[in-house]
Amino acid sequence: MIRALASLAFLAATGAPAALDPQAEARAQALDGEIRCVVCENEPISQSTASIAADMRALVRERIAAGDTDAQIRAFFADRYGDFVLLRPRASSLTWPLWAAPLLLLLLGGLAAAPLLRRRASGAGEADPAPDPEDDR
Repeated sequence: MIRALASLAFLAATGAPAALDPQAEARAQALDGEIRCVVCENEPISQSTASIAADMRALVRERIAAGDTDAQIRAFFADRYGDFVLLRPRASSLTWPLWAAPLLLLLLGGLAAAPLLRRRASGAGEADPAPDPEDDR
């Protein structure tokens, strides 16, 4: 209840228009959490108090009212501001290296460590033999 009142107070303070349909408003709020504020950086427009974030929230609601799907709205913002505006960027030929880099580095690290681990394992099996009591004579 308090959270809903806080959300309403935030919407009233930022001047963002509320959608009439509760389902459309829920979609708008979900999208507001997925789109990055272009001024605040690393902050979704749902949490930003910048005036452009308020404009972006209003634009989300306008696009929903126009009948756009969530994917179309994300694509609209990405085309307008670049993929950086999406908190979960689209996979493309430009972003595949970023997604593949951690796996590639892990594989290269494993390949580099394998010979060291094999040497260490083979060296541990060759322990010094027990001293022969006859050698002391």
